[in-house]
Amino acid sequence: MRSRTLVLAAALLTPAWQQTPRPPLDALKGRIETITRSISAKWGVYLKSIETGEELALNADDSMDTMSTIKIPIMVEAYRLAGEGKLDLAEKYSLAQTDIQPGTGILQRWAPGTTLALRDVIDLMIIVSDNTATDVMFRKVGGPAAVNHAMDALGYDKIRATGTAADWFKALRAKGDAAAFHREGKNPYGLSTPRQMGLLLEKIARGECVSSGASEAMMRHMRGQLYASRIPRYLAYTSFGTRPPHKTGDFLPYIANDVGVLESAGKRVVVSIFTANHFGSGTLLEEAIGRVTEQAAAYFGNR
Repeated sequence: MRSRTLVLAAALLTPAWQQTPRPPLDALKGRIETITRSISAKWGVYLKSIETGEELALNADDSMDTMSTIKIPIMVEAYRLAGEGKLDLAEKYSLAQTDIQPGTGILQRWAPGTTLALRDVIDLMIIVSDNTATDVMFRKVGGPAAVNHAMDALGYDKIRATGTAADWFKALRAKGDAAAFHREGKNPYGLSTPRQMGLLLEKIARGECVSSGASEAMMRHMRGQLYASRIPRYLAYTSFGTRPPHKTGDFLPYIANDVGVLESAGKRVVVSIFTANHFGSGTLLEEAIGRVTEQAAAYFGNR
């Protein structure tokens, strides 16, 4: 007993400079947890270096509401069908009044009868998160069930399209109270774990989703992302540049999601960040996502 006490005392008295240093990835996780604890919300974070395979996971296997990040799987299914000759992305779509949905996007402000190619509809669905474009593409690919079947085939059984934008807005209007609607959690816009959405992005970034050409086309859509208040927020101070391919998902102030790929010479890092149950400042939540990404960029940028 006395010898154990002496060993413990010796360990406690060992100078900090002689103690075993904390592994770098653990130190990164500690810094990220400090940021997430500063915001009262549920967090799910998945980070992965595509080149080295290093991963960081924080509640990364919890199923969470995707909000508009579910539009990435819709895009994947559209390109899969196009690759099989079952969908022509050059096909012209004519905007119909009955297609128009509220929320994010610009098609709701365009005149019915306006025509554009399906490839441009996908662009609007991703770049400005257009809800009208989303439901058009849902219809073109065969609906939520078809998207889920495609995700199952890729091995992502936790990525679930749960309904159309029209379905979600109908449920929200019926509830009449946005905060209560979110608390109940009965009508998610979509579902995924941060890890599986991140792995889908990795597959696209590697050029292995549908085909190398289709993967690069999907990366181009995401590089055009308009909203820059989360993942790109502090990237100007890192080696990864300010225009990463990414996709946001919103139901502020309750949910702010962002998933994407940080890119620099010879380095690519998957960033998949989901949040929920946040009832404070949406601006502060977005800033925290930016800070998490900044820490990831600083760490992986120097590996």
